[in-house]
Amino acid sequence: MTISKFHFSTLKLRRSRILINSAAIALAGLTILPNNAQAQPTCPPPQPGEYLLLIVTQTAEQQDQAKRSLPQNANNITICRYISDTVTRVGGFSNPQAVNEWARYFQERIGLPAYAVQPGVVPTPQTPPPNNPVSINPGFKPQPLGVGYAVLVDYVNQPELAAQVQQALGRQLALVSYDQRSYLLATYTTDGNAATSTLQTLSDRGFLAMLVDSRRVTLISPTIK
Repeated sequence: MTISKFHFSTLKLRRSRILINSAAIALAGLTILPNNAQAQPTCPPPQPGEYLLLIVTQTAEQQDQAKRSLPQNANNITICRYISDTVTRVGGFSNPQAVNEWARYFQERIGLPAYAVQPGVVPTPQTPPPNNPVSINPGFKPQPLGVGYAVLVDYVNQPELAAQVQQALGRQLALVSYDQRSYLLATYTTDGNAATSTLQTLSDRGFLAMLVDSRRVTLISPTIK
């Protein structure tokens, strides 16, 4: 039995989008890294059709905890570096539902940040018009974000959601393009824990949020109204 067939019926998980694109695995290392991250090799990307689970495990104790929490038939487990984090990489998933549920399980039950990584390469994002009229800065020149994490919110053609997200986070939002669609940018950071915290806050409040490789995101407007 492979890990992708593991039974998940006992996991009662809330709706969330935690998938990040496999291109994120290829991110270049940052200038300043924790010592334990520097000692680890960069995580290899998934194989075609393979989904990965990345669990942030900065210490040996966390790595042992992650391994103990996985089923005994879990295989293809390695310790590697993802941006500035040391992670436990678990391969072998064949569908997004299974890996997404495990990511939620580690975040909610075990207390370790976790990400699901999907196969495939997202094309270089274009800069389309917004999905729905949202007041933006018309004189701003679109520009790509740098290395890091971006937490995006799908406002599903409801501009009024922007005000709700801003109220939930207590800060201004930006408008960005990702995968040829427009999204609200909730946060852009190189801190994986900070990105996970923002993602969790938004997911807990029912927003359709996702974590992506920020290099695939184009900033359309630094502020919205």
